[in-house]
Amino acid sequence: MAQIVGERVQKGDAIVDYEDKVFEDIQAEPGEKAYIFMHTVPFEGSVGLVNMLTATRIRRKGFDASIVMFGPASLMVSASRGYPKVGDEAFPGALGYNKQLQTFMDEGGKIYACRFSAAALYGMREVDMMEGVKPINPLDVLDAQLTARREGALVMQTWTV
Repeated sequence: MAQIVGERVQKGDAIVDYEDKVFEDIQAEPGEKAYIFMHTVPFEGSVGLVNMLTATRIRRKGFDASIVMFGPASLMVSASRGYPKVGDEAFPGALGYNKQLQTFMDEGGKIYACRFSAAALYGMREVDMMEGVKPINPLDVLDAQLTARREGALVMQTWTV
């Protein structure tokens, strides 16, 4: 039988070295842009939230940052979430997507959401999107990618099904 040796950790103890940073802390140079493309199923894993947190960090590093949501990711910008009423958080974290997207926009980030996937696939109208989100034509998804290429922007893409 294996014996576990050592003392039980206590709340507040560090179990890894959080001080050791390997890479340089890069900040954006004036005019640098970043695009985060998300085709991610909301609430089916951590990918969407991690991308939002990463996009916010990129924005805080000084990049002119944009999130482009298409496919199921368009659902992340819904302004009609909540229970029992819109805006009510039925349990801690239930409105985490909305809160993180709002933080991103409050800090100068831009969010685009495909109106095809929102309407044709999920029945979500443009007025159901969070204020500040720009609905885009499905053809704009590719043109946003080509724009990013021309601009020499940082591009992150996530596809999940």
